[in-house]
Amino acid sequence: MRKKDHVISTLRPIAIMMLGTFLLAFTYYHINFQNHLSEGGFVGLSLLGKYAFGFDPAVTVLILDIPVILVALLLNGRKFIVNTLVATVSFSVFYDLMERYSVLDINLHGNLLLAALLSGVLSGFATGLVLRFGGATGGDDIVSLLLSRLTGLKVGTVFILLDAAVLLVSLFYLPLQETLFTILAVSIAGKMITYTVSFRAHRTSPAAGDVAPKMTAGQKQPAAKPVHKVRSVH
Repeated sequence: MRKKDHVISTLRPIAIMMLGTFLLAFTYYHINFQNHLSEGGFVGLSLLGKYAFGFDPAVTVLILDIPVILVALLLNGRKFIVNTLVATVSFSVFYDLMERYSVLDINLHGNLLLAALLSGVLSGFATGLVLRFGGATGGDDIVSLLLSRLTGLKVGTVFILLDAAVLLVSLFYLPLQETLFTILAVSIAGKMITYTVSFRAHRTSPAAGDVAPKMTAGQKQPAAKPVHKVRSVH
């Protein structure tokens, strides 16, 4: 019986993180990509590098991710990296499957406000699930987690500040309207991340409780969490 309980307690966080990455992939493809909303984080920086210097976005993202992941390995340990790899791979697989085979077309070009609201709520909730149960969705997520600990700011607030900064710098090559609506989506997502991570954290299972309080309170305590490719290079 104890062995069964151990298996369940191990698989439950992984299953919930995969649910989060599925929802995140759905949102980025069907809401963001299909309605031309912009990108923040490391993907936004890689696109900036492409337009300004001709750098390959895929290579740029990899260069940005690797040192951050190595630092996370030193600070958070092997469990965090394993969870990060699970989240990263599952997100990439889900996004690729949707890109190849999904026939769903959510056309909100005439109502970008609704697109921004849906993107913010869904992506924030999805990312919050991954973070709450010990994961992360990319190098930029890890940076947000580390800065949250160092500054004491809520992790969702750090997400907002980093993504908004990248988007504002990107204004010189991105359409103004899409960028402003993306900033709105990022702001909503940051609030949803904070809410999802901190909601009833004291009543959650150890898998969630070990992570959520440390990230939301910004305490300098060891915490376990994983990674993703939080965004697609589209």
